[in-house]
Amino acid sequence: SESLLDYFAQVARRRYVCIEYGVESVNDSLRRIRRGHDVACAADAIRRTAARQIQVGVHFILGLPGDTRLIGCSRRRWVSDLPVNLLKLHQLQVIRDTPLAVEFRRNPSAVTLFSAEAYAAAVAEYLEHLSPHVVVERFTSQARSLGAGPALGVEERSVRQVVARPHARASCLAGPMLSVWSGGSG
Repeated sequence: SESLLDYFAQVARRRYVCIEYGVESVNDSLRRIRRGHDVACAADAIRRTAARQIQVGVHFILGLPGDTRLIGCSRRRWVSDLPVNLLKLHQLQVIRDTPLAVEFRRNPSAVTLFSAEAYAAAVAEYLEHLSPHVVVERFTSQARSLGAGPALGVEERSVRQVVARPHARASCLAGPMLSVWSGGSG
């Protein structure tokens, strides 16, 4: 609400304030996972927050049903084109007692879960196309005690190790491909 944003803007004059939005995706999977918002609503909230000089963070889930590589590209550009200061990524997790868990139990092949290697590769590719002005605060999370799917095997340490390998490190410096998205020359 406007009054809450105004309040946080007052606090932000004296203290560090960052409002984080659980955007999660930029496609129709938002409806499928019942987030209660769409992409336009999220973009509007981000712009209104940043206009008040409040730091903005966003969360995205990599691997949502319906996400494709093209959607991943759209998501990176979307984040880079908005006044976003920090980003938290995490892999899709099947959480007990959710519609996705029901879908997973009925048809496990309808939900693709990342291996550690595949997720690390997705993170490295994501970072390669992200604006260098966006701080990546987190790129994994775990909800093991709540999981309804198989053990994911995706832990931050293993993802960090894969992303830090020399071949990956060269390609995941944030932003080298950004000029492709923004029409710049490098």
